[in-house]
Formats: sequence, structure tokens, C-alpha cells
Amino acid sequence: MFCMSCRAELPPNAKFCFSCGTPVPGAAGGPAGAPPPPPPDSAKIAAPPGAQSFNCPSCGAPLHPDPGEMVVSCDYCGASVSLAGTGWKAVGKHSMLLPKVTDVDAALAVVRTYLDQGFLHRKQFEESKVVEQKLSFVPFWVVPTAATTNYTYTDIAVGVGSTVGSIAAAELLGSALGGNRRGGFAVIPVMAGPAVNPTRQDAITGQYDFPVVAVKGMSAYQPKDYQFALTERTVFDKKAIPAGAPVLNGDLGEDAASHAAKAFVTQLQTEAAHKRHHMVSGLKCDVETSDAELLHVPIWYFLLDHKGEKSMVLIDSHSARVMQTVA
Repeated sequence: MFCMSCRAELPPNAKFCFSCGTPVPGAAGGPAGAPPPPPPDSAKIAAPPGAQSFNCPSCGAPLHPDPGEMVVSCDYCGASVSLAGTGWKAVGKHSMLLPKVTDVDAALAVVRTYLDQGFLHRKQFEESKVVEQKLSFVPFWVVPTAATTNYTYTDIAVGVGSTVGSIAAAELLGSALGGNRRGGFAVIPVMAGPAVNPTRQDAITGQYDFPVVAVKGMSAYQPKDYQFALTERTVFDKKAIPAGAPVLNGDLGEDAASHAAKAFVTQLQTEAAHKRHHMVSGLKCDVETSDAELLHVPIWYFLLDHKGEKSMVLIDSHSARVMQTVA
């Protein structure tokens, strides 16, 4: 297939010309199909850094990133591109969690169940006003991460036992030197064996597919104690997006997400070490990451007003669970 304007060769599913941007007759504005496989490495670079408009490397549609955006999804085919040091390039892996709670009333039912838990919170939802509500597909970088944390700790049981033994020995020795005699002879205890060192070493290893929210201003969406059902993610498909639900772009690139994932995983490993042992010291965490994938997660946002106090509730539309609340 060739462009009717500049005669450039086009792939079968192109909706716009890669070279001149001319719409392909019968394709532009039509229903989008499943995104095609990523182009080869030689064709990944779509535009130089700072470009204000360029063409989608998958379908040829024009892309117009807003200032500061580093992750842009095509409105026509759903393919995504990210800005790296070499320029804009196609995202090799783009997945999504399918929305299961697409009706606002069903989403509000999840909010109601969560807010009205316990006797003291009865009717909290009924007494609240929904100020704002929306379903959006929020971008996350899923960063494969491997971590090994080595550390030392003090074995309290050994330390206490050694201390008690030392005190007991000192008391016996003091008693003997002070005149405690049996049959005219001082009884002096004989301590055998080396002193016990309570310092121990341990290590924690972990493998993570760590999601980092790709929008800097949406830190409340960053999972902490919440986990997405990452094993249920599937290839991104524009046809699975409910009408009116926007697919958000991001302003956090893959490199920055990789650094963030290292920091988050280091924190997780550190907390695990402190939960396993008390008096931890000399902690050293080695973290390695590999190529990330872009994941769009359907999330309901609700802003509630309860007697003049506003709070935010985020619902994971895929799992029908409360992901986060912010008062």
C-alpha cells in the first residue's frame, strides 16, 4: 500500500502516512484494531527530542505531545512512544488491566462498602456528597527488579544469654574472693570456652515487577501496600477502553521510573530486614533493573465531601477494590 500524496510505502494497517501525515482513504477516523507488533529497532526513532508533533511509528497518525510529556499513546491505534536520550521511540511492551467495573454506580457501591465499615462509620457514605468522579486509564512503568540485601544484626537471645552468664560468673567469683569457703578452701568457678559473639549476618533476595506511576503529579496513585493483579494484564487494546474514558499520557520516562523502582525496592528490602531481625546494621542493598513495560490501569477517581471535609478515593476498576484513600 502506498500514500496517495507522496507515494511512500505504508504498512497494511496504516491510517496516516509516516512521511507526510496524509490520511489513508477509508482508514482515518475509523475503528481502531489491535495494535501491530513494534517496528524493528532501526525504525523505532520517531522524532528528535523536543519535537512538538510527529507521526505514530505504528499507524502513522499524528502525535502532539504536550509540554513535559514523555509518554504518549496514540489515539488511533493505542501504540505508545516514550522520550529517551536518543529521541522518541516506540514502547516495546504495552499492556493493560481490563476494566471490570465500568458503571459508576457499581464503583460507588465499592466506595460505600469501604467507607461504611464498622459501627462508628455507618452512614458515612450517605452523608457524603460526590463532588467529582471519573474513570481514567493511568500509565505505570512496570519495572522488572532483582534485589539482594546483605546486613548484620544482633542476636538478642545470644547477647542476653552471654550477659547473664557473665553476671553469674562475676557473682560467683566475687563471692569466692569475699570469703565464701567450703572446708577451708575458696570455691573459684572455672569458665571454659570462648566468649559468644551475638553479631550475625543475613541476606534477603527478591524478584519484583514493580509498578511506578508515570505521572509525577499523581503520587497518590503510587501503590504502597496495594498490589495490582499484574498476572492478569494483557496486551493493550484500544477496543477495550470504555467510551469516554481517557488514556492518560505520562511525564515520567523509563529511566526515571527505573531509578524510582530501585528506591522503592530498597525500601521494601530494608523494611523486610527490620521485620525479620531487631538491631539491624551494615545494611547494603544491590538492585538491578531490566527493560520496563508500559501498563495502563483503569482507575476510578472520586472526590467526596463529608460535612465540609474533602477526601479522595481511588478504585481499581480491574479488581473492584479500594486502592487508596487520601483525606
